[in-house]
Amino acid sequence: MENPFKTISDAFQPEYRVNLSIQRLDGSIMLTLSNAGGVVAKRMISAAQRNDPKRLQRLIESIQFGIAIEQGGSAMEILAAMTDGDSARALNAPAKGWISDRAQLAVGI
Repeated sequence: MENPFKTISDAFQPEYRVNLSIQRLDGSIMLTLSNAGGVVAKRMISAAQRNDPKRLQRLIESIQFGIAIEQGGSAMEILAAMTDGDSARALNAPAKGWISDRAQLAVGI
């Protein structure tokens, strides 16, 4: 079994700084991901999630999905990429031109 801390770190580095800290006596840890702009994501990881490779992988994908959505990715495109077996690393970067591709809002008074 691979070290779960290494699995988590490898999933998010080098795009993000990964900080893992013990939070509770039950073995729960806090994952904090940050970049030059500050904290990107924080997630509490239970000992059960950390010690089960399948649950840990689902947790990692969930975090990557959330980051991609926050950065302006299309939920449908991201889900398609995840289910097609494409690399989840592609989810960490926002789509090119995601701001300019959005419809302009016109408001009249």
